[in-house]
Amino acid sequence: MTALRPERESGAAYGDIGDNGPSYGQQPYGGPGAFEAAVEQLADPLTDPLPGSGAAARPGGRHAAPPPADVPPAAGSEGGLRQEWSGQGQHQYAVDGPEEYTRDWQGLPRGAQDPAPGYGEPLTRPMPMYAEPVGAAPKLDDATVALRASEVSEARRRAEQLAGRATNEGIPAPGGRAARRKAARRHGRHGGAQEPQDAQESVESAERAAEAPLSRMEARRAARAKKPGAAVLVSRLIGEVFITTGVLMLLFVTYQLWWSNVRAHQQAGSATHHLQEDWASGKRSPGTFEPGQGFAILHIPKLDVVAPIAEGTSKTDVLDRGMVGHYGEGALKTAMPDAKTGNFGLAGHRNTHGEPFRYINRLKPGDSIVVETQDDYFVYKMTSILPVTSPSNTKVLDPIPQGSGFTAPGRYITLTTCTPEFTSKYRMIVWGKMVEERPRSKGKPDALLG
Repeated sequence: MTALRPERESGAAYGDIGDNGPSYGQQPYGGPGAFEAAVEQLADPLTDPLPGSGAAARPGGRHAAPPPADVPPAAGSEGGLRQEWSGQGQHQYAVDGPEEYTRDWQGLPRGAQDPAPGYGEPLTRPMPMYAEPVGAAPKLDDATVALRASEVSEARRRAEQLAGRATNEGIPAPGGRAARRKAARRHGRHGGAQEPQDAQESVESAERAAEAPLSRMEARRAARAKKPGAAVLVSRLIGEVFITTGVLMLLFVTYQLWWSNVRAHQQAGSATHHLQEDWASGKRSPGTFEPGQGFAILHIPKLDVVAPIAEGTSKTDVLDRGMVGHYGEGALKTAMPDAKTGNFGLAGHRNTHGEPFRYINRLKPGDSIVVETQDDYFVYKMTSILPVTSPSNTKVLDPIPQGSGFTAPGRYITLTTCTPEFTSKYRMIVWGKMVEERPRSKGKPDALLG
C-alpha cells in the first residue's frame, strides 16, 4: 500500500492553513500572494551563485550579485545589450529595460540553459559575444582529447623506434643534420650510446669551420701543409725507380723466355725451308761453307728436334737465330759428316733462342741422331753423356774425344750445350757413333720413318 503524502498525513487539505502558517500544497492558489510565495519556496539553494545570497539579496527573489560598477549599461533607452564575464568566456545579453540589473552576472557553463526569470522580471535572451578567440582550435570533449592524445603518443613512440633502429643499422634518420643528431641523442637516452656533448660541439664547430671560407693566409698555410716534404719526394722517387726496374726486368724475362724462342723458331724454320728448296733445285753442292751459312739439317726424333746446321758458332749470327753451329774455325775446327774419320762437333742453346738442345740430357744410349745433307743421311747412335764439365775443356772435341769411352779413331758426333739450365757456367756433352750412311736417292732412313 502506498504511503500517504505528508500533507495528507497531517490531515490538512490543499489550501488549508496549519499552525505554522501556509505550506506547500496547503494554501490555495487563489489567495493573495500565494503564487509568489510558491515560487520563492521552489528556489534551489545549490544554484545560488554566492553563499548567503538568497531571495532577500535583491528584489524579485533572483540569486545574483549586483552588476560590477565598471561595466556601463548598454546604449539605448530601456532596451539594449549587456555583457557578462565568467570562467567560460564573455556573454552578451539582450535586456528589455532598466530592470536589466535584476539579471544574473554570473557566467553560465557552456551548454547550460539560463534559469527562468523570477516573477515580475523582464525576459532576457543570452547572446554569445566573442565566446572564443577568432581562429582558435575548437575545444574538444574529454573523450576526443583522450583519443587524440593516445594517437599522438603512439605516433611518437613509433618515430622513436624507427630512429633508434636507423641509428643501430647505420641508416641515416630522415631530415637534415639537426634531425639526425636529435634522433641519435634520443636513442642514446633510451639505452643506446649517447653522444657526449663536448664531442657534438667539436663536430659542429669543425663543420662550421669547414664550411666557412678561408682567408688568404689560411689558404696559403693549408696549401703549404698539403705540399709533400723532401723525405716524401725521395721515397716516391725510389719507389718509382723500383717499379720501373721491376717492369723492365719483367719485360726482359718475357723476351728471353718467350719472344726469343718464337723469333728463333721462325728464323730456323725459314732457313730450313730455303735450304731444302736449294737442294731440290741443285743450287748448292757439298764443299766449304762461309760462316753463318747453312749446309745441313739435324734431326733428333726422340726430342722432336729439327734444326738447320750452319757454319761457325757465332752467337749472334748462328746460335741466337735458332740454328745449330758447327765447330769449323780455328783451334776448335772439327771434321765434316762425310769425312772417313773424325769428330763432327756441334753447339746449340739449351734455353732461349729456339733452345734446340734443351732436353739432350734425356737421350739414352741407342737413341738416333740423324744429320741430313744435300746428298746423304748420316745416322748416329747415342753412346755416352758427360753431365758437367768446364767450358775450357776442349778435349771433348778431339778426333778421339776424351771421356767419351772411344779408344780408336772413328766417325763420331759431339753435342755441346750449357748447364745448368738458364746459366752458362758449365757444359754438358753428348756423344754418338755413326752407324749408317744413306744416300738421299734411297729415301729416308728408318730412324726418321718411325
